[in-house]
Amino acid sequence: MERKILKNKPLVEAIFEVRWELQGPVPGMKIDPHYKILIGRIYDRVKDEYPFHTQLPTIALPDEIAAYVVQHQFRKDKDQWPLIQIGPGIITLNDTEGYTWEDFEKRMREMVAILFEAYPDAENNLKINQLLLRYIDAINFNYQEENIFSFLRENFKVNIDIYEKLFEETGVSDLPLGFDLRFSFPATKPKSAVHLRFVRGKKKEEDALIWETQVQSVGDSLTQGKEQIVDWGVEAHKLTDSWFFKMIEGELLRRFE
Repeated sequence: MERKILKNKPLVEAIFEVRWELQGPVPGMKIDPHYKILIGRIYDRVKDEYPFHTQLPTIALPDEIAAYVVQHQFRKDKDQWPLIQIGPGIITLNDTEGYTWEDFEKRMREMVAILFEAYPDAENNLKINQLLLRYIDAINFNYQEENIFSFLRENFKVNIDIYEKLFEETGVSDLPLGFDLRFSFPATKPKSAVHLRFVRGKKKEEDALIWETQVQSVGDSLTQGKEQIVDWGVEAHKLTDSWFFKMIEGELLRRFE
């Protein structure tokens, strides 16, 4: 469970993603031969909870370049969250401001169960090759008046030092027009790579600091059972939850409470 319920949480989007192996009938072309059948079978099973179906513009992509690109969304109603997305070799659960882990975990379990139930002969044909739990957060930030590197150091415990003499007598400002900081670290529980990213972006049309925390399965660590996949998601959440609260401990946590 999350340690705190944040009234002003910075969450932009939470995403749980499952990918499976595609087949290559010819070199360089990966397709899912069961995909067209799967769309209808998924909809039949989610329509009570997510009755609003939308075809995304990516539906126009040829099969040979559509691998792992979402093409269909199933929502409660137009523009409502949470939602399920599906494309060749990929299914995702997405939520935003209304997110709570308890609800997200329940929907994650349901989505995984539905995938295994709907996929034709899943025991033999459905080979999971990647899991991803991703959180995107954002906070408004004035890049013209504040120093982003000081803000990261004081609020996220992330220290980035750029040699100050680069800016002395050069006419170059030390306030960056843009930045994109990425880090990846190996983890053992769950066996994964943890990706942390800080980037300049927008939140509701205003300048913002965007930060992402991702846990991504690696190598041959995946088991193929439904319960094992959900267990992986639960462990990934424990990890992201721990990182989130450790990073924002202090003034930011008080702002979000």
